[in-house]
Amino acid sequence: MSGGVDSSVAAALLLEQGFDVVGVTMDLYPLSPQNSHRSPSCFGRGALADAKQVASHLKIPHYVLNLRKPFEKWVVDDFCEEYARGRTPNPCIRCNQSIKFGILWDRAKKMGADYLATGHHARIFFDEKGRRYILKKGKDPQKDQTYFLYTMTQEQLARTLMPIGHFTKQEVRKKARDLDLAVYERKESQEVCFISHDDYAHFLEKKMPECFQPGLIVDREGQVLGNHEGICRFTIGQRRGLRIAAAHPLYVLAIHPESNKIVVGENKYLYEKRAVISRLNLIQHADFSRPVSVTAKIRYKHKEAAARLYHVDGIDAVLEFDIPQRAVTPGQSAVFYNEDHVLGGGIIVKAGA
Repeated sequence: MSGGVDSSVAAALLLEQGFDVVGVTMDLYPLSPQNSHRSPSCFGRGALADAKQVASHLKIPHYVLNLRKPFEKWVVDDFCEEYARGRTPNPCIRCNQSIKFGILWDRAKKMGADYLATGHHARIFFDEKGRRYILKKGKDPQKDQTYFLYTMTQEQLARTLMPIGHFTKQEVRKKARDLDLAVYERKESQEVCFISHDDYAHFLEKKMPECFQPGLIVDREGQVLGNHEGICRFTIGQRRGLRIAAAHPLYVLAIHPESNKIVVGENKYLYEKRAVISRLNLIQHADFSRPVSVTAKIRYKHKEAAARLYHVDGIDAVLEFDIPQRAVTPGQSAVFYNEDHVLGGGIIVKAGA
């Protein structure tokens, strides 16, 4: 229970269905003066108070689990290390994989729970024919969160409940209002939960000052165009912060941590047809003896694009789009779909051939 409307209504729905419900809130990260009262945060003091209030209103037990150390190791440290490698990670996916459906899931089993329930906008079904659990998009296409859940295993899917996935966000808020839950109008946070005011550079500079050494900004031919103040300030496709006068707008095309250089160029050079994918997780089986037709997202807000997924010796998979996609970014996840079914996903390690 994050204290938000989705997890609060999820608890209420399960009570109505006859489940014995216990609320658990994760204490993930030390509070700072900047985020200590931010209620939309996953770990803010306001969120914890909201979760306790909802649990009391629903008359269910409520516990707080201190998971600060594993969260620091598996999510925050990974986030920083990936940026130092010139990659752009998605910490919410890491959190789901390592914390929510990792450590929290194990704790739930030790507490005697039959299931771990969440407020994710996604749906889980059992396919009788294939004898596998499948993950499907949530009913509300604007709130679907399956992109963040592709790492789930069959064992995790079998013992996870996601009741919110069968409702739109508007229906969830109406249900919360009907139940007189105080959080029915609580705003959603779009920020990374452990970074105040979405200021990535300030956070990373405090954690990894060694990654903020001055370096060169060069064009595709290696000609020096300017200087930067640390590779961690940049991601693929970025335009702001380059401070270079040019005849055409320039964007970050590549980040080279080994030479501490940023490569820039015109927007047309950001488009790629191929992406090399590693750490592949397939929720539904696929025959890689020939290319598999999919639609794919290369970041959460990316519109699904038609592509072919196929295995190549020595790596997990290659994703080849029908139409070149803008800013295929190493470190981000590519998630594959067949209509509203999640086939699986993996980490982008390289863009292009």
